[in-house]
Amino acid sequence: MAFLSDTLTRVKPSPTIAVTTKAAELKAQGRDIIGLGAGEPDFDTPQNIKDAAKRAIDAGRTKYTAVDGIPELKAAICGKFLRENGLTYTPNQISVATGGKQILYNALMATCNPGDEVIIPAPYWVSYPDMVYLAGGTPVAIACGIETSFKLTPEQLDSAITPKTKWFIFNSPSNPTGAGYTRDELKALTDVLLRHPQVWIMSDDMYEHLTFDDFQFATPAEVEPALYDRTLTCNGVSKAYAMTGWRIGYAAGPVALIKAMAMIQSQSTSNPSSVSQHAALEALTGPQDFLAPNRKLFQGRRDLVVSMLGQAKGIICPRPEGAFYVYPDISGCIGMATPGGTVITNDEVFATALLEETGVAVVFGAAFGLSPNFRVSYATSDEVLHEACSRIQRFCASLV
Repeated sequence: MAFLSDTLTRVKPSPTIAVTTKAAELKAQGRDIIGLGAGEPDFDTPQNIKDAAKRAIDAGRTKYTAVDGIPELKAAICGKFLRENGLTYTPNQISVATGGKQILYNALMATCNPGDEVIIPAPYWVSYPDMVYLAGGTPVAIACGIETSFKLTPEQLDSAITPKTKWFIFNSPSNPTGAGYTRDELKALTDVLLRHPQVWIMSDDMYEHLTFDDFQFATPAEVEPALYDRTLTCNGVSKAYAMTGWRIGYAAGPVALIKAMAMIQSQSTSNPSSVSQHAALEALTGPQDFLAPNRKLFQGRRDLVVSMLGQAKGIICPRPEGAFYVYPDISGCIGMATPGGTVITNDEVFATALLEETGVAVVFGAAFGLSPNFRVSYATSDEVLHEACSRIQRFCASLV
C-alpha cells in the first residue's frame, strides 16, 4: 500500500512468532500439533516473584515511573552485575526497558546512522538484522557453521570489520544454537576488538543462567576490562526467571549511551510496567535456589533431544552448551522426497512438510541466517519431546 513506510520493505515479521501462531491455528482446528517453536520456559514464574507483584499492586505502585527504571531496580541490577559478573556499574549506567528486545532496539536506534555496519554472527536471533535495518544501519552476517560448532572465529571477526563497523552483536549461549563461548574463545574475540577502537560491543547475555555440564559463563567486559567503556551488557529476567510475559530487560553501559537510550524510550513507550519492575526487583534480590534445579531439568531435556535427533536419518544434532535450543543440520535430507512427493529442497520446505505430515512445528534455519538446519526449542516436557522426536525420526525415515 502506497501510504506505508519504505522501512517495511527492509524488515520481515518474526519467523518464530509466525511458526508459533501457525501451530496454534492448526491446533484450534483440531490437529494434533506439537509446537517446538516458542523460546520460553514452560514452567511458571516463581511464587515469590508473583507475590511481589501482588504486593506492588496492593500498595498502589501502579503509576508512571522513571522512564528507564525505578531506582530500587537499577540498584539491584548493579548488585547483580557485581555479584555474578564482577562488573561495577552505578545506577546512571543502567537502562530498564520493556523486554530485552527493546533494550537492543533502543541502543541501535540511538547510535546507528545510514551506512553504519553491524556485525552479526549467523545463525542469529531472528530480530537482530531487522532491528539494525529499522535503525538505518546495515547488518553484516558472518556464517558460523557446524564445523566451528556455530561459533565465530577471531579470523572471521577481524576480516569482517571495516571503517564503517559500529557494533558487534555477541550472544552466548546462543539463540538458536545453544552454543556457548568459553572464556578462552571469548578472549580471542576481545583481543581482535581491542585492535579496532571504533567498534562497540553489544553482548546479549539473556541465557546466562541456562548453561550445562561444567561450562562457565563469561561476558566480554568481564573477560577484557579494556572494553568496558564501549560495551553494552544486556540481560533480562525473561528466560532464567520464567518471566517472558512480564517484559523486563535491562542493560549496563556508558552513561552517554544509557542517556541516549532513555531519550528514545521516553518518546516511544516511556516506562516499563511498574508492577513488572517490582516483580523483577524480587527476581534479582530474592531466592535464587530454583536456578540450579531448572538448569538440571533443561540439561536432561537437551540430552534427550540430542540423542533422539542424532538417531534420525539424515540429521546431525550438535550438543549445545546452554540455552534451551538445538540446531540440527539436515544436509542428509536435502534432495530427498516425502512419501507424498514433496522434494526437500531446503530447510523451509523440510519444516513445512514436517508440520503438515507429522504435526511437529519447528523453525527453519534460513530464518536464523544459516541453512540447512532447523531450530527446536526443548522448553517443554520430556513426554512431549519424546513424542516430537519420535515423529521427526519417522518423518526422516520415510524420505526417499
